Amino acid sequence: MLERAAAWFQGQSTTDLVWVGIGFFAQLMFTMRFVLQWIASEKARRSVVPEVFWYFSLAGGALLFAYAFYRFDPVFMLGQGMGLVIYARNVYFVWTHKKSLGQGDAVPSKS
Repeated sequence: MLERAAAWFQGQSTTDLVWVGIGFFAQLMFTMRFVLQWIASEKARRSVVPEVFWYFSLAGGALLFAYAFYRFDPVFMLGQGMGLVIYARNVYFVWTHKKSLGQGDAVPSKS
C-alpha cells in the first residue's frame, strides 16, 4: 500500500499536489464547522449553529469549488456552487442582524 501511495505521489505534478493539498484543507474547513457546532450544542444543551459555522462553510465551499473547477468535475462544481449561495446568504443574514442590533432595530438572538 505504501508503495502504491508513493508511486501515486511521484506520478503527480507539483500543481496537482498543490490542488490536492487545497482539497484536503477545504475538507478540514468542513470538518471544523461540524466540530464547532457540536461543541456549541453540547455547551448549550440544545442544537446551536454558531456564526463561525457559516464562515467555515463559505471558506470550505469556495475552496472545494475551486478544487472541483480545477478537476473539471461538473457534478462537484454544481454541488459546491449551490452550497456557496446558501452559505453566502446566511453570512449576509448574520451581518445584517448584527448591523440592526447596533442600530437598536433587532432583538438579540439566543445563540
